[in-house]
Amino acid sequence: MKTTRLDRARAVTRAAACFALMLTGCASSSADSQNPSYDSQPRGASTTSLDAAIAALQRSDKARARDVYRHSKGTLLFFDLDPTQAVLEIAPGGGWYTDILAPYLHDAGQLYEAQYLSTSADLAAEDGPTDAAYRRKLADAPAIYGKVVVGTLHAGQFIGFDAHDRFDRVFTFRNIHNWINDGQIDANLRAFYGALKHGGELGVEEHRARPGTTVQQMIDSGYVTEAFVIEHAQAAGFMLVARSEINANAKDTKDHPHGVWSLPPTYEGGDVDRSRYAAIGESDRMTLKFVKP
Repeated sequence: MKTTRLDRARAVTRAAACFALMLTGCASSSADSQNPSYDSQPRGASTTSLDAAIAALQRSDKARARDVYRHSKGTLLFFDLDPTQAVLEIAPGGGWYTDILAPYLHDAGQLYEAQYLSTSADLAAEDGPTDAAYRRKLADAPAIYGKVVVGTLHAGQFIGFDAHDRFDRVFTFRNIHNWINDGQIDANLRAFYGALKHGGELGVEEHRARPGTTVQQMIDSGYVTEAFVIEHAQAAGFMLVARSEINANAKDTKDHPHGVWSLPPTYEGGDVDRSRYAAIGESDRMTLKFVKP
């Protein structure tokens, strides 16, 4: 019997879904799996090496203080991270996840970082303040970050390295709302699709809006609906494999005067209601896993 492209895509998706379910210990075959277990081992290594990366000395006290909210170990295991993979992180900012990914992938894997440039002016300047500080951070600790390749992303184009069909994983943490505001969400998702190998996965973490939130409200508040992210990822060619509640926060009412930036670590309102926002903690966030067939 002749195998069609659709048959192959379906087979890859079923295999990816089955593997994700084995990893998270879920009994259901649904892509809407909730509250998975994270006791499974990443392929090719024990969780001890990931624990060591999370506990490594290069992480500042300020970064460690966010561990209680960010759930890096559970998130990365849910994204099927393995130390032998080629991984591309999008918009690393100051490098909160870089500090974990770089030592974990140092020996057997590859880590690429693409700083996001929102405008042509940023592109012409090459390095914005955040990018320059990030590069200095990496240069100051070559034993840890010496193998990290740093480039940029602008309007769906990678600059500084060849990204075509190169990566096992692409990760983006809390960036989607910026790309909506800049009109680059679809171009960027298509770029991620092109950067992944077939069978590779896109891991997305993003502030989660209530269903029915308008696009303008998403831009103003920083909270994005899961339906919006899934719709646009699928339009780029991705298939949803699973979703997790590892980064959920039921305390987050999502109705703050400065949107998500009212909450830690930004505290855009200054001292006004600061203790209340500190008690809420960081935002309620979706954690979604997509596959490139």
